[in-house]
Amino acid sequence: MKLPAFPAPLARLVGALPAYPGSLAFAAACNLAAWPSLRELDWTPALDRHLCVRVLDLGLRFHFSLAGDGFHAERDGPAAVTFSATAQDLARLALRLEDPDTLFFDRRLRIEGDTDLGLWLKNTLDAVDLDRATEAMPLGVGALVKRLRRWAEPSSSAPMPL
Repeated sequence: MKLPAFPAPLARLVGALPAYPGSLAFAAACNLAAWPSLRELDWTPALDRHLCVRVLDLGLRFHFSLAGDGFHAERDGPAAVTFSATAQDLARLALRLEDPDTLFFDRRLRIEGDTDLGLWLKNTLDAVDLDRATEAMPLGVGALVKRLRRWAEPSSSAPMPL
């Protein structure tokens, strides 16, 4: 099942927002939802490197870095590596409904800048066990991720959970 498209008027509004507040929200969300299951990984190659995620169809850029205590928002500036994809592809990637290599070779996931670092990050995140990661997510976020994943699987016809 395809995830719903982001409404165009809302995408234009979101795309007009300044980057830094969005980067703050992105880093906070990643620290809340993902960092509990990621903190034990060896992030040495990525520590204190300026990273960027671009959401192409929404015109968003999230600038951040990784430190021993999690994600930190960064202001605009040159990123060591930038990952670019549509909101749909990034959501499918995060929910493990799409393989990152498939997205990369289909040119739906772009890695620009330090491609060695980008491929290392992609492979490190791809190796994370999603079931184990969702167990570490607080405030019911893990349960929501599991429900969204089941709903969005190709064989599902269930209504969207919320």
